[in-house]
Amino acid sequence: MSPDPLPSHHRPGGGFRNPWVDQAVPGFGSLLKWMLVHRTTRPRPKDPDPSVFTRVPPDFVPPRAPLSQLTVTWAGHASLLIQLNGLNLLTDPIWSERASPVSWAGPRRWVAPGIAFEDVPPLDVVLLSHNHYDHLDDQTVRRLARTHPQATWIVPLGLASFVQKRGAPGAVVELDWWQESSIKAVRIAATPAQHFSSRGIGDRGDTLWCGFSLSGANGRRVYFAGDTGYHPEFRTIGERYGPFDVALLPIGAYEPRWFMRYLHMNPEEAVAAFRALNARMLVPIHWGTFKLTDEAMDEPPIRARAAWDAAGLPPSGYRQLAHGETLTL
Repeated sequence: MSPDPLPSHHRPGGGFRNPWVDQAVPGFGSLLKWMLVHRTTRPRPKDPDPSVFTRVPPDFVPPRAPLSQLTVTWAGHASLLIQLNGLNLLTDPIWSERASPVSWAGPRRWVAPGIAFEDVPPLDVVLLSHNHYDHLDDQTVRRLARTHPQATWIVPLGLASFVQKRGAPGAVVELDWWQESSIKAVRIAATPAQHFSSRGIGDRGDTLWCGFSLSGANGRRVYFAGDTGYHPEFRTIGERYGPFDVALLPIGAYEPRWFMRYLHMNPEEAVAAFRALNARMLVPIHWGTFKLTDEAMDEPPIRARAAWDAAGLPPSGYRQLAHGETLTL
């Protein structure tokens, strides 16, 4: 019997790739062009004063929300506390001051985490979408492993060893795209994303990247996109796992477009992804926390709201959270 064909997002010989776009990830030459040519010849828009980004006290339910209640609290960037079907789930946690392999350089926080680390309630699940430093933070993983030993970690293929080496004593589950795992009454599915992985030199694509669908037995459903460019599978995700009560979609880190177009959605693409997903509400993430690319820090939500209105979508379906703010359904 011949072996099953290799999934299109698996590289022959090992590792992973984007199946929809050839050369989706810019090479080193493009990075130099961006840093040394583009940034020196084209003025960047002015950033606002960091004080414009408000931080409000969170309003999740400690230690756990009732079975019938869904809460989403934005800690910042792609870190969110989700209370679903009585469980506490945390996405892409980063509580460090910088999104960087070192403490003295790299993108610095504009806003302190919206949830103090000591106030994080007992975690049942930690979700990791991929291994970039603004989504997978070494020190935060170590702190969570010590303070929340009961948590199950759900990660894409290849990332289990990272978590285990940093002390996670509980279960660590690796998933490929479209694979699922159930934690008590919540079904978690890894979904396709258009991005890449790397934490150093020579490891690009060695581990997988993904989003997550979260489905509670109470009928509540959440989609967390992780980090992604626009891709053709959003509709299939919605058909398989929707309708979603909330879609958590990245809207920032998109300029210059010639460099970022396959890695990060711009606000207009995020709205298009929402329309394909079969979701009721959009909560924008991945903006306003770390300065990663060339657009002004306050531009993403302005453009996202304009794209939402231009699409004729109901005003109640767009919910922009402040750092620390809790959405309760």
